[in-house]
Amino acid sequence: TILQQQFNRTGKAEHGSVALPAVMRSGSSGPETFNIGSMPSPQQQVMVGQMHRGHMPPLTSAQQALMGTINTSMHAVQQAQDDLSELDSLPPLGQDMASRVWVQNKVDESKHEIHSQVDAITAGTASVVNLTAGDPADTDYTAVGCAITTISSNLTEMSKGVKLLAALMDDEVGSGEDLLRAARTLAGAVSDLLKAVQPTSGEPRQTVLTAAGSIGQASGDLLRQIGENETDERFQDVLMSLAKAVANAAAMLVLKAKNVAQVAEDTVLQNRVIAAATQCALSTSQLVACAKVVSPTISSPVCQEQLIEAGKLVDRSVENCVRACQAATTDSELLKQVSAAASVVSQALHDLLQHVRQFASRGEPIGRYDQATDTIMCVTESIFSSMGDAGEMVRQARVLAQATSDLVNAMRSDAEAEIDMENSKKLLAAAKLLADSTARMVEAAKGAAANPENEDQQQRLREAAEGLRVATNAAAQNAIKKKIVNRLEVAAKQAAAAATQTIAASQNAAVSNKNPAAQQQLVQSCKAVADHIPQLVQGVRGSQAQAEDLSAQLALIISSQNFLQPGSKMVSSAKAAVPTVSDQAAAMQLSQCAKNLATSLAELRTASQKAHEACGPMEIDSALNTVQTLKNELQDAKMAAVESQLKPLPGETLEKCAQDLGSTSKAVGSSMAQLLTCAAQGNEHYTGVAARETAQALKTLAQAARGVAASTTDPTAAHAMLDSARDVMEGSAMLIQEAKQALIAPGDAERQQRLAQVAKAVSHSLNNCVNCLPGQKDVDVALKSIGESSKKLLVDLLPPSTKPFQEAQSELNQAAADLNQSAGEVVHATRGQSGELAAASGKFSDDFDEFLDAGIEMAGQAQTKEDQIQVIGNLKNISMASSKLLLAAKSLSVDPGAPNAKNLLAAAARAVTESINQLITLCTQQAPGQKECDNALRELETVKGMLDNPNEPVSDLSYFDCIESVMENSKVLGESMAGISQNAKTGDLPAQHTHDAITEAAQLMKEAVDDIMVTLNEAASEVGLVGGMVDAIAEAMSKLDEGTPPEPKGTFVDYQTTVVKYSKAIAVTAQEMMTKSVTNPEELGGLASQMTSDYGHLAFQGQMAAATAEPEEIGFQIRTRVQDLGHGCIFLVQKAGALQVCPTDSYTKRELIECARAVTEKVSLVLSALQAGNKGTQACITAATAVSGIIADLDTTIMFATAGTLNAENSETFADHRENILKTAKALVEDTKLLVSGAASTPDKLAQAAQSSAATITQLAEVVKLGAASLGSDDPETQVVLINAIKDVAKALSDLISATKGAASKPADDPSMYQLKGAAKVMVTNVTSLLKTVKAVEDEATRGTRALEATIECIKQELTVFQSKDVPEKTSSPEESIRMTKGITMATAKAVAAGNSCRQEDVIATANLSRKAVSDMLTACKQASFHPDVSDEVRTRALRFGTECTLGYLDLLEHVLVILQKPTPELKQQLAAFSKRVAGAVTELIQAAEAMKGTEWVDPEDPTVVAETELLGAAASIEAAAKKLEQLKPRAKPKQADETLDFEEQILEAAKSIAAATSALVKSASAAQRELVAQGKVGSIPANAADDGQWSQGLISAARMVAAATSSLCEAANASVQGHASEEKLISSAKQVAASTAQLLVACKVKADQDSEAMRRLQVMVTDAGGKILLLERAAGNAVKRASDNLVRAAQKAAFGKADDDDVVVKTKFVGGIAQIIAAQEEMLKKERELEEARKKLAQIRQQQYKFLPTELREDEG
Repeated sequence: TILQQQFNRTGKAEHGSVALPAVMRSGSSGPETFNIGSMPSPQQQVMVGQMHRGHMPPLTSAQQALMGTINTSMHAVQQAQDDLSELDSLPPLGQDMASRVWVQNKVDESKHEIHSQVDAITAGTASVVNLTAGDPADTDYTAVGCAITTISSNLTEMSKGVKLLAALMDDEVGSGEDLLRAARTLAGAVSDLLKAVQPTSGEPRQTVLTAAGSIGQASGDLLRQIGENETDERFQDVLMSLAKAVANAAAMLVLKAKNVAQVAEDTVLQNRVIAAATQCALSTSQLVACAKVVSPTISSPVCQEQLIEAGKLVDRSVENCVRACQAATTDSELLKQVSAAASVVSQALHDLLQHVRQFASRGEPIGRYDQATDTIMCVTESIFSSMGDAGEMVRQARVLAQATSDLVNAMRSDAEAEIDMENSKKLLAAAKLLADSTARMVEAAKGAAANPENEDQQQRLREAAEGLRVATNAAAQNAIKKKIVNRLEVAAKQAAAAATQTIAASQNAAVSNKNPAAQQQLVQSCKAVADHIPQLVQGVRGSQAQAEDLSAQLALIISSQNFLQPGSKMVSSAKAAVPTVSDQAAAMQLSQCAKNLATSLAELRTASQKAHEACGPMEIDSALNTVQTLKNELQDAKMAAVESQLKPLPGETLEKCAQDLGSTSKAVGSSMAQLLTCAAQGNEHYTGVAARETAQALKTLAQAARGVAASTTDPTAAHAMLDSARDVMEGSAMLIQEAKQALIAPGDAERQQRLAQVAKAVSHSLNNCVNCLPGQKDVDVALKSIGESSKKLLVDLLPPSTKPFQEAQSELNQAAADLNQSAGEVVHATRGQSGELAAASGKFSDDFDEFLDAGIEMAGQAQTKEDQIQVIGNLKNISMASSKLLLAAKSLSVDPGAPNAKNLLAAAARAVTESINQLITLCTQQAPGQKECDNALRELETVKGMLDNPNEPVSDLSYFDCIESVMENSKVLGESMAGISQNAKTGDLPAQHTHDAITEAAQLMKEAVDDIMVTLNEAASEVGLVGGMVDAIAEAMSKLDEGTPPEPKGTFVDYQTTVVKYSKAIAVTAQEMMTKSVTNPEELGGLASQMTSDYGHLAFQGQMAAATAEPEEIGFQIRTRVQDLGHGCIFLVQKAGALQVCPTDSYTKRELIECARAVTEKVSLVLSALQAGNKGTQACITAATAVSGIIADLDTTIMFATAGTLNAENSETFADHRENILKTAKALVEDTKLLVSGAASTPDKLAQAAQSSAATITQLAEVVKLGAASLGSDDPETQVVLINAIKDVAKALSDLISATKGAASKPADDPSMYQLKGAAKVMVTNVTSLLKTVKAVEDEATRGTRALEATIECIKQELTVFQSKDVPEKTSSPEESIRMTKGITMATAKAVAAGNSCRQEDVIATANLSRKAVSDMLTACKQASFHPDVSDEVRTRALRFGTECTLGYLDLLEHVLVILQKPTPELKQQLAAFSKRVAGAVTELIQAAEAMKGTEWVDPEDPTVVAETELLGAAASIEAAAKKLEQLKPRAKPKQADETLDFEEQILEAAKSIAAATSALVKSASAAQRELVAQGKVGSIPANAADDGQWSQGLISAARMVAAATSSLCEAANASVQGHASEEKLISSAKQVAASTAQLLVACKVKADQDSEAMRRLQVMVTDAGGKILLLERAAGNAVKRASDNLVRAAQKAAFGKADDDDVVVKTKFVGGIAQIIAAQEEMLKKERELEEARKKLAQIRQQQYKFLPTELREDEG
């Protein structure tokens, strides 16, 4: 029986009816009929499952994280199950010894890995069982996630090993399939466990325990399948019976505790007893489950640890139960029974744990030897130190006699049990020797006891004890050694298992590791360890299989010692990577595995040291055995090759094996040299080390030789390779044997000579082996051919030539060119396949023969013998250089990684070219200039190959030295080429027709030199500044070309959206860089960095968009255009770096501006490619951007309306606009229907619907704005109601467009379709609300009620957004959240007042204020809650009270609505209760925000002083900008129309006018601030400090906005008149001034006295562009607005007139003309998209930079 507690969290009482409807369920046997007049049969109802689940609370963040881990793990488990459906296919394997050894090793390695992974799975399962036992609130979910991650990651790795092992298990029919079936069963059991432990599953505890038990059973079955079930069934039966005994004893304890609970009088104490007894039963049932899980893998320390941990839980629960019983009653009899039952549980638990500990130390029968031997050693030391004290010596001798007696008895017992008679005789002989020594010691002790003063007797006792010590060592030596080796085997096995676990944890953590460098380092260390694990596993298996074999033991020791260094490095890498892993479960798993590995390595280090000491110096013998084995394997491979049965092992290729053989041959040579040196010196230890290293290198050499022979297609070459390798092994065995003999007689000259002869023979065999490699023989043939050909030069005198001089010279030049080219091909072939080198070397030798013949022919042309001798000498030099070239190529192909090999080859190739040049120079002295040209051409041909491989070093110069050298030589090159051209034209050359070609070539060369100079200048200025950014962009571009992109996690539409976002961000940054290049070049670095970051995101998202685009051509186009954009970004970033180095360089500025324009054009090409991918969704993105611009524009309109400045242009009324509004709204509804249906239609229809809806909402917004203006500024609240209604429609349309985009081309049952339907419903609701508002706006009796209804609906929609799981894009401070709660307080007071007064004006004001207050509060609350420094608990609390506050406020508004419909005193009295609920929630929300602030937060300074300072600072900033404008003059444009100059003058004048107006406005606001302080309306009184701070912050923000906007306007005007910025930017700057002015007016009006002098000044202090003073009745903002309009009109007029006024220079060349047309088309595309970019940026800036909440006067709050 499994008892399960229910943990039901009690919360606040909830109101509701207890009269709940009945639950009708079908009977146990289905529906039954009832007859009238007869008694029906008894009705029974059967319910299966839980009796009570209780209220399921929402998941905590920790539980949500666990859910994510479980989901990921379930996906991994499913993948593993799928992988296990079929066997791995292996290449055909041979039957030679090496193949059989490979198969056996792979089987052993796979079994070890599977065993360690099953250990980890069962331990992780037990950990899950233990961790999920208690109250869910107390569960460590990170630890649970770690255990689950361990299970899934090990299962994933295990599936790979199982597939390989199943493929190798061909000894039994169907055994591979059985193994796969067992593994799939285990994976299914793991899947069941994961489902059961999900926080949302609600499964009973029994389900978890059953699933865990299934994993234990499946693990045992799997281990039995692979023959690795170490624990016998009897041990497991005993383990389970002991676990059940604990459970039975616990059940008895529970019964006794129940008796105590029945007599307990105190209910609280009674409940404690019941709870403690229940927990006791739970922990014991858990122990039984844990025992079932780990019993198959109990040999693993981690599994033992989990079982012991479960036992500790039982022990603690028993103690708690006893304590609870003692506290509940004083009945001694009952307590005695409880105590007795608890003792039985503890004893049963002790027996279980003792059984486990016994298994941990089982298999070591030498334990009896340990204690006796240790005692003998210690006591003999005491006897030695007690000389002079006969009594003490005798006492110690008695102890010694007893210990030796025990040891003798143990040895005799082992001898009798020993099956091997030889071992039995050895044990008995050792026991007899020990017994004799003991008898002698006893006699000596008797003598010392009889004569305590006799020193001779004491000396005899000491000597006897010493003899006994020696005999003990001799007797127990084998046993001690056996124990030490056994310890090493265990340590090595645990270390290999721990390393396997750490590798699995590292791979699992890779996805969430945020530091690529740390992850890369970890991956490298894992690879190194993975290469060493097989040797360690083979060492353990060999030592266990051959317990008495010294070679096997030494192999284990060596592999253990070799494992320590890479293992320690992996521990360090893992620990370094843990802090950068974002997934907590994965990080914990990696940390635990690294800790376990470090512990295992420490034990392995100690065990290997002790084993090395115990086993003694046996390296030489072991090395001899190894080499003999290798010789036999090669002989076996030769036999297989003769029968054509030699197959390469999996993973072996001809190139890899050839490379391994070449590199290893050098290692063999160096280790043999060390062996000779150490043997000659007679150093046994180092000779042994050298012999061991030689054997290891020879093992690799033999494997490589076999691989080459098996991979080659030439049987003769294969046989030669195996024969030469066998000769190497044979000679090496003789060498090691001779070294062993030389150690016996270090100074024997004859032995030393024989050793040297054998070493020479081995070296010869080694060279022969290397020469058998593919390509090597061909190089040798080529070398031999060159040597044979060169013998022609050994004659004293050559016969005279029979050919004309010109013909001989021409043939020599052609042969020289061919030979030079062949030399380059030889160099190139060393980097390719072995066959390439063979072909290249053959061609080189042929070309050398021809060149030599041509050279000898040329020597025959010589007039004197001295000239002929010079020619022959040069030919000999060429022969020597050619031989060196082939030798260098041969050496490099054998070992490509050899130090300096590549440089040597390059030097040899240069030597060939130089020697050829010397000969040609000698032979062509009669033609001036020809030899220099020919030499130069050959030099160029040689160095041209270097440029193909720029990563290979050719000198030791630094980067900066290289740049300087190239720049200097480039200048010399330019001058030299000019000289060549000049001298070629002026000299007396017979070939006059070549002059034009020379001139053209010289011009091309000059341009190339100029280009390289420009490039180098830029590089010199950019290095260290933008080099990293360029590399980052280039790396992002290179990833676009990767063959297989990551698995897409979204659709094309998702990636399309993000690509558009980052593309537009890059375009905006490029525009900013264009402006900053003129005004602030020092800011270009930050913009370049931003562009680099944006492009990195764009490249990744573009790769995913290309991968998900259909058809593939679209994906290719997207990828290509994103790469083109990357090139443009690189050029722009480089120009930014160059301009930062030299800010006054006008040429670089022009280049930067051109690059920025190119980037903008390439962005438009990227967007057009995306549109081709899905025209419909691209249109949705465009439409969404347009709608966001409309929303931002409506926000500005609301500000002007609030300030009372939204006036109609003429005397029109609202009736003039009503019909137009209604008609346009109905058109929008039709567009909405088309939009919704377009999601399932074609992209063209969707695009048409999106464009139509965007156009209609734009038109609707305009007509509603006109209608609002027609209501007149005397009624601003009604204006705001109407604009809010259209704003709600626009927001709903934005959401609908987004939902439509997400649902495009999706099936009908996709979740996104449900989101689309929900968005459409909201859209219809908001349009309906707009229509109702339009109809009610002129009805004074109902428009307040309508406004309140619309506000309630709006708040509900805002609350839905707030409660969604979407994380906000940015975060804000807790202070901001606190400040926004003030608006709720104000709105609550306003709502209560409106409810009491029932005036429609008050209701409208309440509706408008409520909408903004709640929206701002929810936004600030969510942004503050998701700050990274806020804890999960505080976040949850803040979000909860934000929701409660909103719900309470909604209830208040709905109650006000009820009162408006039926105003009664009773209903009005209830307003106080509703407001108190809101106030309570606000208080809780503020406390939650306070908790976010931490301990270091302090209150800011007096807000009124800050406001004063900021206002004056803003005014000064604006005045400075205005003065800057005064000094500006428009750029001169001679020979152009005067109208353009007029427009630019207008731009400057308008900008100056705006600057003057805003300066006066801010100064007036400052005066109003001082006046309010003087009147006492604003001060530092504690009662209203928060309110004043809120008001002052709004004023500060508004002043900053005005100053910033005016400064941006002046900057844009400056750039515009100089021709560096677009008129569009100037227009947007002017609009921003207008919007920020409106905000400042609202801020000033909040507390101002409307009749005060300051307020009048504020409303009057603005002048227009002509300088006349206007009296403005409403606000100073109208003058600013008018000045802004003047500027906008001037700029627009200039922009539209520019195309007509500027002269267009049409290029006459065909290519240039086409390029010009393309550029014009690209400019068109750019202009079409700039509007979208500007609108989106405007919306973002307004939302992010201005957060001021306007409030009413304090007098109105009451």
